[in-house]
Amino acid sequence: MAHDDARNVKTPLGDKPPRRVRLPGFVSDDEIGLGDLVKKATAYWGISACGGCERRAAALNRWITFTRGR
Repeated sequence: MAHDDARNVKTPLGDKPPRRVRLPGFVSDDEIGLGDLVKKATAYWGISACGGCERRAAALNRWITFTRGR
């Protein structure tokens, strides 16, 4: 049973800064998080956001952001 408890332990995402990925030419001057990007794409296709979607977007934004470059 001890190994089951170890798998369920989650590390907080707030202790590390989000990973930054440079995408020159594809991103405006502002940074955009992965969650915001997914939210915009789903809204474009007419899928409305729910409470779970908002939590997912926040978690993805804490995980990775896209920047224009230098």
